[in-house]
Amino acid sequence: MPVPKRKLSRSRTRHRRSAWKTTVPPIANCEQCNSPKLQHTACPTCGTYNRRQVLEV
Repeated sequence: MPVPKRKLSRSRTRHRRSAWKTTVPPIANCEQCNSPKLQHTACPTCGTYNRRQVLEV
């Protein structure tokens, strides 16, 4: 099994890991009540998804 010959420095390790960033989730406006909601989820305010009532609010 291959083993590294030298210890990786903190700088090199952190430089490699710096690309692992989180992104802001995409937020869209609801078509019915125009309130902000996550995409591809039912609206927590009015309970609609894809112009259908799916949640009892």
